[in-house]
Amino acid sequence: MASFTFTPESAERVKIKVLRKYRDLAKENLIFAPGQEDQLVNQLTALLKRDVRYVEFTISKALADPNGNRL
Repeated sequence: MASFTFTPESAERVKIKVLRKYRDLAKENLIFAPGQEDQLVNQLTALLKRDVRYVEFTISKALADPNGNRL
């Protein structure tokens, strides 16, 4: 289970930040939606070739400052 949850607003904001950081993921069909957090983590883990902790940390960092520009 993912260590974070999305609201519709936060999901869109995290999507923008993740796609800005990892531009090559723009062509992938990633699901940034409330209730689909685990699926997103699994997709990003495979695409980024990173472990679950890294992906969850990166998304949690984006959620910590939703109005900021940093990821």
